[in-house]
Amino acid sequence: MKSAFLNSVRDFMMVKRYAKRTIKSYLLWIADYIRFHNYTHPIKMADAEVQQYLTHIAVKRNYSASTQASALNALVFLYSKYLSVPLSNELEFVNSGRQRKLPVVLTVSEVQLLLANIPEAQSLPASLLYGSGLRLMECVRLRVKDIDFDYRCKRIWNSKGGKHRVVTLSNTLVAPLKTQSEKVQHILARDLQNPDYAGVWMPNQLAKKYKSAGKSIEWQYLFPANKLSTDPESQLTRRHHIDEKQIQRAVRHTAQQLGLKKSVTPHTLRHSFATHLLLQGADIRTVQDQLGHSDVRTTQIYTHILQRGGNAVVSPLELLK
Repeated sequence: MKSAFLNSVRDFMMVKRYAKRTIKSYLLWIADYIRFHNYTHPIKMADAEVQQYLTHIAVKRNYSASTQASALNALVFLYSKYLSVPLSNELEFVNSGRQRKLPVVLTVSEVQLLLANIPEAQSLPASLLYGSGLRLMECVRLRVKDIDFDYRCKRIWNSKGGKHRVVTLSNTLVAPLKTQSEKVQHILARDLQNPDYAGVWMPNQLAKKYKSAGKSIEWQYLFPANKLSTDPESQLTRRHHIDEKQIQRAVRHTAQQLGLKKSVTPHTLRHSFATHLLLQGADIRTVQDQLGHSDVRTTQIYTHILQRGGNAVVSPLELLK
């Protein structure tokens, strides 16, 4: 990246431990915002210029509501966090408002059918998505040390919003997870024989503090990639986690092959986990904690699904029988 300003923003976000994808997304929007205003420095602009840009991408570029929200988030970060000159809370710009979608939820039998037919390579990750309500990236980023067999739980670190949480671990997954950990041990032993292997990527400067941890079994990814690769930041040889697209394709294709008449993604398994917990009698706060929602109102969308189901209201058509 050639811009000294954007490099500075990137370094600031890295120090604040923002996710790599968030950094990449925010930098793209900030760069586009600056180009739109003929390379004027953001400190010389404020609400009016932001409103003009957001209206432009909505009207002229016809971007979706979610894309517009991404741009707004990037600019709010730029001004409030990096430049310390927050934008007004009453920005006026044209936007494509969107209604919140009701999540797609599978029945218990549909989940059972899906997990029984998904390819073996993606079976365990998919089972974790449903069995613990994980987000897809939370699953693929799991380390061996994050599985606690003694207390039957998994520890999720630096998830959405930088939060940590503890989630349940199904007893049925204990044996497969132990087998998976053994596979990782064999892969690590092979990697350690490679003189170029620099160890797994370590977060938040831990590589400097614990220099040998990157080559320990505890820190290896639970679902490692099939081959070594070059870290784009350090140019060192490492083994990354599996590509999340493998799981996305496996879930989608399996659902299509089974003829499920629903739009099924890995996140559908998380939605199904929450809904099925509530059906079993779990209280809303427990489900909130398991999912890692900051606001219980986010979790309440699942109670709305149950309340709006076919058994919640008796159709007047029944009276005609």
